[in-house]
Parts: sequence; C-alpha cells; structure tokens
Amino acid sequence: MGEFDGLAAVVTGGGSGIGLATARFLAARGAKVACFDLKVDGLDPGLVGVVGDVTDDAAVRAGIDSAAEQLGGIDIVVNNAGIGAAGTVADNPDADWHRVLDVNVVGMVRVSRAALPYLRASGHAAIVNTCSIAATAGLPNRALYSASKGAVLSLTLAMAADHLHEGIRVNCVTPGTADTPWVRRLLSAADDPDAELAALKSRQPSGRLVSADEVAAAIGFLASPLASATTGTALDVDGGMHGLRLRPRS
Repeated sequence: MGEFDGLAAVVTGGGSGIGLATARFLAARGAKVACFDLKVDGLDPGLVGVVGDVTDDAAVRAGIDSAAEQLGGIDIVVNNAGIGAAGTVADNPDADWHRVLDVNVVGMVRVSRAALPYLRASGHAAIVNTCSIAATAGLPNRALYSASKGAVLSLTLAMAADHLHEGIRVNCVTPGTADTPWVRRLLSAADDPDAELAALKSRQPSGRLVSADEVAAAIGFLASPLASATTGTALDVDGGMHGLRLRPRS
C-alpha cells in the first residue's frame, strides 16, 4: 500500500530529469502517472506517455483529456516543464524573453487551466509547480530565467488562494542547482566545465548539487494526501542555499 494508491498524476516535462524522477517516485508509491513532454520515448513500464507542447493550448487540452481518459481522472498535476536561459538583461533579445516566459510561466497556466475540471472532481487534488532558488536569490547571468521563476512563485501563491475552497492545494518546490541534463549541457558549453561545476557546488552550503531524486521526493510530499494541510508553500530543496550563511571552512 502507498499513499498515492488510487490517485492519478500528470507530470509535465516527465520525459527526463526531475520530471521523470518525480513520475517514478509517484508510481512507486501507487499512483497512476502520465508523463507529458515533447518526447516520451523509453518510459518505464507502467508510465503513460502523452506527447505535447505546453506552449500550444490546443495540444495541452488534448493531452490533459487523453491523460485523464487513460488514468481514469486526474488528482495531481506536477507543472515541471521548463527551459533555461543565461545572460544579463543586455544579453537576451525579446524573442528569448517571450519564449522562456511562454514555457515556464504561461505553460503552467495552460496545463493547470486544462486540468481544473478534473482536479475539482478529485477528493485529493494537488498542484505542484517547479520553481527555483533563482526566484528569491540574485544569481549572476540568470536575469531571464530568474524573472520566469519569480513569476512561478507568485503564480503559485495566487493559485493557492484562488483554488483552496475548491479543494485544490497548490505549492511549489524551489530547488537549488540540480544535477539534470539541462545543467550538464550548460556545463559542457562552459570554457572550463570542471571549474564551473566546482563553482556551482560551492555556492550551495551542502557543497554539492541537488539530485533529481531529492527534488522528486519533495514534490511527492507536497502532492501527497499526507500533506493535506500544506498549501501556498514554497519548499526549498537547495542544500541550505536559501537560508544558511556558513563560515568558510578552514
């Protein structure tokens, strides 16, 4: 028996990284899970793949309806699909801003909006959004990405207020730098990948990157009926980066 027995979940960006780790976490604890992503090849047995783009409203609505039909409803939505961007405000053209905000913010709106009828019919409805430490900490060369994640944090709070009395809890996780395919691609493009990796590790008090499984476990907690009193919360999964100010080790 698991805490997600009888519940159905949709995870966007579920084809890899944090999304796939979350889908596996939920499925291992009894949930029926659909992974909504641009590519869903090679998913684990038992996971349902739904191909779609969160920037396409018609595709989102069709994908959510398909997932609900295959799963027998939707109780949990994990809004994890997102893309990154590097640079200061001087570096990214308008097209980049429109693209990142469309995926990272409006994409969450489209998915949540399409899923609302199913969530309203659930007795254990939860939405969990993937935010970032970039929403609350000033990180260099991340102006666009940080702006998008700041919007996700505010959106989470507003949605939690709007839908509490419909029986829908809304929370977010704010990971630090996680060891995901996207971060590895950034590292591979750096002039000195080893030095960049060391810098990313050192800015987190734990001295290491966060794992996708650790973020998945936090998402699982927020999505679980065991967290029924938790809504409008941002759960930090950042190796202490948000709140700790440690002295340098001698």
